[in-house]
Amino acid sequence: MKGIQVDISGNWAHFRKPETSNNPLSHDFITKTALIGLIGAVLGVEREAMKPLFPQLSEDLKYGVQIKNAVKKQSWGFTFRSVSEVFAKAPKQMEIIRDPNYSVMIGLENLRSKSIFEEFILALQKQQACFTPVLGLHNCPADLYLRLEGDLEYVSVGEFETLGFITTQHKPKIPLGKSFRMGFEKMPTFQNDDFWNLPDRYVQVVYPSEQNTLVANGPHYIFNHKSRWVLI
Repeated sequence: MKGIQVDISGNWAHFRKPETSNNPLSHDFITKTALIGLIGAVLGVEREAMKPLFPQLSEDLKYGVQIKNAVKKQSWGFTFRSVSEVFAKAPKQMEIIRDPNYSVMIGLENLRSKSIFEEFILALQKQQACFTPVLGLHNCPADLYLRLEGDLEYVSVGEFETLGFITTQHKPKIPLGKSFRMGFEKMPTFQNDDFWNLPDRYVQVVYPSEQNTLVANGPHYIFNHKSRWVLI
Protein backbone atom coordinates (compact mmCIF):
# COMPACT_ATOMS: atom_id res chain seq x y z
CA MET A 1 0.00 0.00 0.00
CA LYS A 2 1.32 3.44 -0.95
CA GLY A 3 1.88 5.74 2.01
CA ILE A 4 3.05 9.23 2.89
CA GLN A 5 4.14 10.83 6.15
CA VAL A 6 3.01 14.43 6.49
CA ASP A 7 3.88 16.91 9.24
CA ILE A 8 0.87 19.07 10.16
CA SER A 9 1.10 21.92 12.66
CA GLY A 10 -0.32 25.30 13.57
CA ASN A 11 -0.91 27.71 16.42
CA TRP A 12 -4.43 26.57 17.26
CA ALA A 13 -6.85 23.78 16.35
CA HIS A 14 -10.39 22.64 17.08
CA PHE A 15 -11.78 19.24 16.01
CA ARG A 16 -15.34 19.43 17.26
CA LYS A 17 -17.06 16.63 19.08
CA PRO A 18 -20.57 16.77 17.54
CA GLU A 19 -22.29 15.74 20.76
CA THR A 20 -21.09 19.01 22.35
CA SER A 21 -22.68 21.54 19.99
CA ASN A 22 -23.65 24.29 22.48
CA ASN A 23 -20.20 24.63 24.08
CA PRO A 24 -18.07 22.58 21.68
CA LEU A 25 -15.29 20.39 22.98
CA SER A 26 -12.43 19.23 20.76
CA HIS A 27 -10.95 15.83 20.08
CA ASP A 28 -7.37 15.64 21.35
CA PHE A 29 -5.82 15.54 17.86
CA ILE A 30 -6.68 15.75 14.17
CA THR A 31 -9.46 13.38 13.14
CA LYS A 32 -9.60 11.38 9.93
CA THR A 33 -12.59 13.41 8.77
CA ALA A 34 -10.78 16.70 9.47
CA LEU A 35 -7.82 15.36 7.48
CA ILE A 36 -10.11 14.62 4.52
CA GLY A 37 -11.42 18.18 4.67
CA LEU A 38 -7.84 19.45 4.73
CA ILE A 39 -7.05 17.38 1.61
CA GLY A 40 -10.07 18.92 -0.12
CA ALA A 41 -8.87 22.42 0.76
CA VAL A 42 -5.39 21.77 -0.64
CA LEU A 43 -6.92 20.48 -3.90
CA GLY A 44 -9.49 23.29 -4.13
CA VAL A 45 -12.61 21.12 -3.88
CA GLU A 46 -15.72 23.19 -3.14
CA ARG A 47 -18.05 22.25 -0.28
CA GLU A 48 -20.78 20.66 -2.44
CA ALA A 49 -18.22 18.65 -4.41
CA MET A 50 -16.77 17.35 -1.13
CA LYS A 51 -20.06 15.67 -0.15
CA PRO A 52 -19.47 12.40 -2.07
CA LEU A 53 -15.72 12.54 -1.40
CA PHE A 54 -16.08 12.27 2.37
CA PRO A 55 -17.52 8.72 2.36
CA GLN A 56 -15.23 7.73 -0.53
CA LEU A 57 -12.02 8.91 1.15
CA SER A 58 -13.18 7.62 4.53
CA GLU A 59 -13.20 4.16 2.97
CA ASP A 60 -10.20 4.49 0.66
CA LEU A 61 -7.67 6.12 3.00
CA LYS A 62 -6.24 4.91 6.28
CA TYR A 63 -4.47 7.19 8.72
CA GLY A 64 -2.43 7.18 11.90
CA VAL A 65 -1.19 10.05 14.05
CA GLN A 66 1.85 10.78 16.19
CA ILE A 67 1.11 13.62 18.63
CA LYS A 68 4.41 15.49 18.88
CA ASN A 69 3.36 18.07 21.51
CA ALA A 70 1.61 17.55 24.79
CA VAL A 71 -2.14 18.10 24.32
CA LYS A 72 -2.95 21.50 25.83
CA LYS A 73 -6.44 22.96 25.62
CA GLN A 74 -7.91 26.35 26.40
CA SER A 75 -11.48 27.61 26.52
CA TRP A 76 -12.28 30.59 24.32
CA GLY A 77 -15.44 32.66 24.15
CA PHE A 78 -16.94 33.38 20.69
CA THR A 79 -19.94 35.43 19.59
CA PHE A 80 -21.39 33.53 16.62
CA ARG A 81 -23.34 35.06 13.76
CA SER A 82 -27.03 34.19 13.90
CA VAL A 83 -30.42 35.39 12.73
CA SER A 84 -31.38 35.39 16.39
CA GLU A 85 -30.27 38.60 18.09
CA VAL A 86 -30.54 36.92 21.50
CA PHE A 87 -28.20 34.10 20.46
CA ALA A 88 -25.85 36.45 18.60
CA LYS A 89 -25.20 38.50 21.75
CA ALA A 90 -24.50 35.46 23.92
CA PRO A 91 -20.83 34.37 23.83
CA LYS A 92 -20.30 30.63 23.57
CA GLN A 93 -17.30 28.80 24.99
CA MET A 94 -15.25 26.61 22.65
CA GLU A 95 -12.35 24.32 23.53
CA ILE A 96 -9.19 25.08 21.51
CA ILE A 97 -5.97 23.05 21.20
CA ARG A 98 -2.82 25.10 21.66
CA ASP A 99 0.28 24.49 19.46
CA PRO A 100 -0.99 21.37 17.64
CA ASN A 101 1.84 19.41 16.02
CA TYR A 102 1.31 16.05 14.35
CA SER A 103 3.10 13.57 12.16
CA VAL A 104 0.37 11.88 10.12
CA MET A 105 0.68 8.66 8.16
CA ILE A 106 -1.75 8.36 5.24
CA GLY A 107 -2.16 5.12 3.31
CA LEU A 108 -4.03 4.54 0.05
CA GLU A 109 -6.04 1.34 0.56
CA ASN A 110 -8.33 1.58 -2.48
CA LEU A 111 -7.09 2.56 -5.95
CA ARG A 112 -10.44 4.27 -6.62
CA SER A 113 -8.94 7.37 -4.94
CA LYS A 114 -5.48 7.05 -6.50
CA SER A 115 -5.78 10.24 -8.57
CA ILE A 116 -6.86 12.30 -5.53
CA PHE A 117 -4.03 10.85 -3.46
CA GLU A 118 -1.43 11.57 -6.14
CA GLU A 119 -2.72 15.13 -6.68
CA PHE A 120 -2.43 15.73 -2.94
CA ILE A 121 1.16 14.46 -2.94
CA LEU A 122 2.03 16.67 -5.91
CA ALA A 123 0.55 19.73 -4.18
CA LEU A 124 2.59 18.98 -1.05
CA GLN A 125 5.75 18.57 -3.12
CA LYS A 126 5.16 21.97 -4.71
CA GLN A 127 4.06 23.46 -1.37
CA GLN A 128 0.86 24.69 -2.99
CA ALA A 129 -2.76 24.83 -1.82
CA CYS A 130 -5.83 26.13 -3.63
CA PHE A 131 -7.63 27.01 -0.40
CA THR A 132 -6.05 27.66 2.98
CA PRO A 133 -5.78 24.32 4.84
CA VAL A 134 -7.08 24.62 8.38
CA LEU A 135 -7.08 22.65 11.61
CA GLY A 136 -10.82 22.40 12.07
CA LEU A 137 -11.69 26.11 12.03
CA HIS A 138 -11.12 28.81 9.39
CA ASN A 139 -9.11 30.90 11.86
CA CYS A 140 -6.77 27.96 12.58
CA PRO A 141 -4.51 27.73 9.49
CA ALA A 142 -2.32 24.66 9.10
CA ASP A 143 1.28 24.28 7.97
CA LEU A 144 1.92 21.13 5.90
CA TYR A 145 5.19 19.44 5.07
CA LEU A 146 5.64 16.21 3.09
CA ARG A 147 8.26 14.33 5.09
CA LEU A 148 8.40 10.92 3.42
CA GLU A 149 6.87 8.83 0.64
CA GLY A 150 7.00 5.06 0.53
CA ASP A 151 5.21 1.77 1.05
CA LEU A 152 3.19 0.36 3.93
CA GLU A 153 3.43 -3.36 4.68
CA TYR A 154 0.61 -4.95 6.70
CA VAL A 155 1.56 -7.19 9.62
CA SER A 156 -1.33 -9.22 11.05
CA VAL A 157 0.19 -10.12 14.42
CA GLY A 158 3.26 -9.45 16.54
CA GLU A 159 4.86 -7.09 19.03
CA PHE A 160 5.86 -3.62 17.85
CA GLU A 161 6.91 -0.18 19.01
CA THR A 162 5.18 2.96 17.78
CA LEU A 163 5.09 6.70 18.43
CA GLY A 164 1.53 6.87 17.12
CA PHE A 165 -1.80 5.79 18.51
CA ILE A 166 -3.02 2.21 18.86
CA THR A 167 -6.59 0.96 19.25
CA THR A 168 -8.05 -0.49 22.42
CA GLN A 169 -8.02 -3.89 20.68
CA HIS A 170 -4.22 -3.87 20.95
CA LYS A 171 -2.46 -4.93 24.12
CA PRO A 172 -0.01 -2.25 25.30
CA LYS A 173 2.92 -2.95 27.57
CA ILE A 174 3.30 -0.32 30.27
CA PRO A 175 6.98 0.48 30.98
CA LEU A 176 8.05 0.08 34.60
CA GLY A 177 10.31 2.41 36.52
CA LYS A 178 9.79 5.59 34.47
CA SER A 179 7.23 8.34 34.02
CA PHE A 180 4.78 7.50 31.25
CA ARG A 181 1.50 9.10 30.24
CA MET A 182 -1.17 7.92 27.82
CA GLY A 183 -4.27 9.56 26.40
CA PHE A 184 -7.56 7.97 25.38
CA GLU A 185 -9.89 9.14 22.61
CA LYS A 186 -12.86 7.95 20.57
CA MET A 187 -12.24 9.00 16.96
CA PRO A 188 -14.60 9.26 13.97
CA THR A 189 -13.46 7.33 10.89
CA PHE A 190 -16.38 7.74 8.47
CA GLN A 191 -18.37 10.78 7.35
CA ASN A 192 -21.33 10.41 5.00
CA ASP A 193 -22.42 12.75 2.21
CA ASP A 194 -24.43 14.86 4.69
CA PHE A 195 -21.24 15.71 6.63
CA TRP A 196 -22.34 13.43 9.47
CA ASN A 197 -19.89 11.23 11.37
CA LEU A 198 -21.56 7.83 11.71
CA PRO A 199 -21.64 6.81 15.40
CA ASP A 200 -20.98 3.13 14.68
CA ARG A 201 -17.75 3.96 12.84
CA TYR A 202 -15.95 5.52 15.78
CA VAL A 203 -12.77 3.79 16.98
CA GLN A 204 -11.34 3.99 20.50
CA VAL A 205 -7.62 4.73 20.51
CA VAL A 206 -4.78 5.06 23.00
CA TYR A 207 -1.89 7.42 22.33
CA PRO A 208 1.45 8.10 24.07
CA SER A 209 1.98 11.60 25.40
CA GLU A 210 4.96 13.81 24.55
CA GLN A 211 6.67 11.51 22.04
CA ASN A 212 6.87 8.45 24.29
CA THR A 213 6.93 5.05 22.60
CA LEU A 214 4.14 2.52 22.99
CA VAL A 215 4.90 -1.20 22.90
CA ALA A 216 1.92 -3.30 21.88
CA ASN A 217 0.81 -6.56 20.30
CA GLY A 218 -1.52 -6.82 17.32
CA PRO A 219 -2.00 -5.83 13.66
CA HIS A 220 -0.05 -2.85 12.36
CA TYR A 221 1.80 -1.46 9.36
CA ILE A 222 5.52 -1.04 8.67
CA PHE A 223 6.44 2.08 6.68
CA ASN A 224 9.53 1.84 4.49
CA HIS A 225 10.74 -1.15 6.56
CA LYS A 226 11.27 1.17 9.56
CA SER A 227 8.56 2.96 11.54
CA ARG A 228 5.43 1.13 12.67
CA TRP A 229 1.92 2.50 12.69
CA VAL A 230 -1.61 1.54 13.56
CA LEU A 231 -3.93 2.88 10.85
CA ILE A 232 -7.71 3.28 11.01
